[in-house]
Formats: sequence, C-alpha cells, structure tokens
Amino acid sequence: MNRHVITHALVLIAVTVVGCSAGEQKEGETAQSSSQLPAGGASPASRGDDAYLRPPNGAAYEDMHFKHYGTNPFVATDEDRLSTFTADVDTGSYTVMRNYVSRGSLPPEDAVRVEEFINYFPAAYPPPSQGAFAIHVDGGPSPFGPGYDLVRIGIKGKEIAATHRKPAHLVFVIDVSGSMNREDRLELVKKSLRVLVDQLGEQDQVGIVVYGSEGRKLLEPTSAENKERILAAIDQLVPEGSTNAEEGLKLGYEMAAEHFLRDGVNRVILCSDGVANVGNTSAEGILPTIERYAGEGIALSTFGFGMGNYNDVLMEQLADKGNGSYSYIDTFSEARRVFAEALTGTLQTIATDVKIQVEFDPGKVDRYRLLGYENRDVRDEDFRNDRTDGGEIGAGHTVTALYEIKRKGEARDGLGTVRVRYRDPDTGKTSETAQPIAIGEHLSTKLKFLAAVAECAEILRGSYWAKDSSLAAVRELAEATAAGEEQLEFVRLLKDAAAIRGN
Repeated sequence: MNRHVITHALVLIAVTVVGCSAGEQKEGETAQSSSQLPAGGASPASRGDDAYLRPPNGAAYEDMHFKHYGTNPFVATDEDRLSTFTADVDTGSYTVMRNYVSRGSLPPEDAVRVEEFINYFPAAYPPPSQGAFAIHVDGGPSPFGPGYDLVRIGIKGKEIAATHRKPAHLVFVIDVSGSMNREDRLELVKKSLRVLVDQLGEQDQVGIVVYGSEGRKLLEPTSAENKERILAAIDQLVPEGSTNAEEGLKLGYEMAAEHFLRDGVNRVILCSDGVANVGNTSAEGILPTIERYAGEGIALSTFGFGMGNYNDVLMEQLADKGNGSYSYIDTFSEARRVFAEALTGTLQTIATDVKIQVEFDPGKVDRYRLLGYENRDVRDEDFRNDRTDGGEIGAGHTVTALYEIKRKGEARDGLGTVRVRYRDPDTGKTSETAQPIAIGEHLSTKLKFLAAVAECAEILRGSYWAKDSSLAAVRELAEATAAGEEQLEFVRLLKDAAAIRGN
C-alpha cells in the first residue's frame, strides 16, 4: 500500500507534550474556512431569535468554523536536521470528528488535526523516576508500505495522586446565550460541570460567571464543602440573549484574580459553543487579555459544546494562549472522561513553556516529516529562548507526535535525539532532558493501533501523503490491534466513516 512518492521511513514520536512542525512556514497556514453541517432541530431564524441573525466575524451562525494550517512537507536533513515545536494536550479535533460521523457526515478537512487524534489515546508509558518527564523510544517497520519505519518517542509527565493535588480556585465562565439552547447543549454543560464539582474536595472553591448579551457574576467563590450551593447555581442556568464572550471572560478573570490562591491552582474554565456576536468576537480581539492573565498565573481551559454553529478556531486558540487545554464535549461519557477520570491532569500543571526539539542524524536519516502540529511550529533557534512561549502539561499527561522519515542504510539506532525543555511552574527554573532515537525490527500491537489512528486522520484531512490509502485498510489494522472501550469505539467510527466516504 505505497502511499508516498518517495520511499522513506515512518517515525512515530509519542510525547507527553503537544507540539508542532518542522521549522518552516507551511503551505496554506493562514487559510480559514467555514463548513456547513446540517443541524438538528429548527433553525434559529424560524424560532424568531433576532440575535442569531447577526453573524459573528463575518460568517453565519449556521457555519462550523475551522482553520487550515497546512500540511507539513518532507525536510531534507542535509538542509535542516532540527524539528522544533511546542507541547500541547488538546483532543478537541478527535471528538469533533466523532460527532460528525455519529450524525452520518464526514468532518471538513480543516477540522482534522492529526496530533489531537493521536493524543486522544494516551499511551501507558512509565512515569519518570525523577524530574517532570520520562522519554520512551520504540519503533519498527510501518504497516503502511515497504521501506518505512514507524518510530515512537513517548514522553510521560510525572503523576500526582489526587490526595496530593494543590487546592484549586476554579471560575466557571458559562455561555448561556440563545445559541446554547440548541440541541440541549447548555443541559450537557450543566451535567458536565456537576461531574467536575463532584470530584472537588473541601480545599477547593468554585465561582461562576455567566454571559448572554452581557456578563454577570452568578456565584462568588464558594468552598466545595458547600457543593449543594454550587450545584444549585448550575441547575438554575437557562439560555438567554446574545453572546458577549469577551465580557464573560473579563469578569471571570477578574474574579479569579481577586481570589487568587498563591500556592494553588487558579483556572478559568470556559464552557461555550465558541460563537460570539457582541463585543470582540474573534480570537485576535480577546487574546491580549488572555495572555496577560496567563502570565499572572491564571490559566484558561476551554470546553466546546454543540454542532451546527460552532467555532473551533476560537476555542482552540483561547486555550493555547491561556496556558490551558481544549476539549470538545460531545457526550456525557466524554464529560466523565475529562472531568472525573483525568481531573488532576486537567487541573494541575506540572510544566509550562514546554518545547520539543528532534534532531535527526543526517548520516542515518535522509529526510523527515512531522505529522500534524502545523500550528505549533517554533523556530529552531528559539528552542532554548526562554522568552518564547511553549505549551503546558498537566500531571500524568502523555502526548504522541508522529514523524515520517527515510533512513539511510540499515542502522536502526543512533537516528537522532529528542530533547524536551520546560519550566517548573512553582520555581520558574528551566530544565532540559534528552533521549536518543532507536527502533527495532518489529512494531508492538499498541504502536500499530496508533499508526491506524494517524493514518485515519491523514486521510480525513486530505493529506497528499495519504492519497493512496483507504479507510477500509486502516480499519483492518485498527480492528486487529484495538483493545479497550475507546479503541473499539474508534473501530466502529472507522466502519461508519468508510461507509459514508465509500472506501
């Protein structure tokens, strides 16, 4: 199943951090598109909601907003042996795809970010014995063509027991505008936040800000000992008015700053469909405020809800600049996975400004290509520039990055070096760790499954490098290697996607 014009080796790099590309500006990096999805229920206009008729950022509410960041090319090691990108742990692109396919449609190509498909399936890497990260390397022949190798470099963040988590000051900023009435998305927000509140302890506190046409404080910071009061405030939420996300975030940050915990977790949690039509409605208009508060130790995590009019671009970029993560909540099960099973990692950051640099040996590697992370690119010379912003990683997090490489000769060890650089959020001290790249002659079952996930994403985003692949072939590999509920669900999604696509 040769899918590349040039024979090369496929290197899969798994990282407990999220990252980006190969050090060059990529084709199509600034293009933006809006893709139509048939929405369930009556249209906003048919219900007489005038606020819906004012389009955000020049696009209609009925649009889904995604941004195309290009597709990384192959880079010859003789010209540039370094690939540098920032870390990230977002998973929103995968669950957006799942929502599309469950409705009988394929996601727009612009909605697919390969790294977020891969990172949805965390690998069971051993945690570090000391320091913030452990790097693990393995690999072998690729299942998608002769002459290819799949190499995985996994990075695992240190784990923190729930009982040792820092006290948290959380401010929920909740979109209660009219658009949140569609498909019961506000009801899913309420159920999701109930799951989160149920996991909090007596050392934690919660404040609530809501916004429709304007923002308002609904609940001043309240100890999680008084969960009944917090849950009662959540339960009373009803949709109303237009969408002033800027004012809601401003009030949320002000509340977080006023009650700042010096030795705790300070985080704003935004729940929205990302569509705004009052005040600043674009990421560019809101980001300066986000970045300022992030620099003061108040992080922002964004959780997206809804289909039919959803702004993925805004939600992803706000979390990126807000030193947080972006997830898309399409089901109650996903809410439970994010807010219950992975709560400590969701809340407590173990490293900031995380950057990854992979240096390939030109004597052993002819060329390479990073799969995904196009919007996480960092100049090679800025890897050790500590003024350059990086990603943020929570306790126990893992991330996977994928490279395709073409090897020179038969050598399978000494192919290069992976370096991870990060800052301790408590001391401000910068550290760096490294691990050599080596691969074996066979792939593990788990790595074969990750290869299927990556190939699926490449196909769905219309990558040139997957033009000869089919979802049916990917499904065969995934079906043979899947284990566990989430992986088996991926196989079912592949079957549905292949039927919709016709291959």
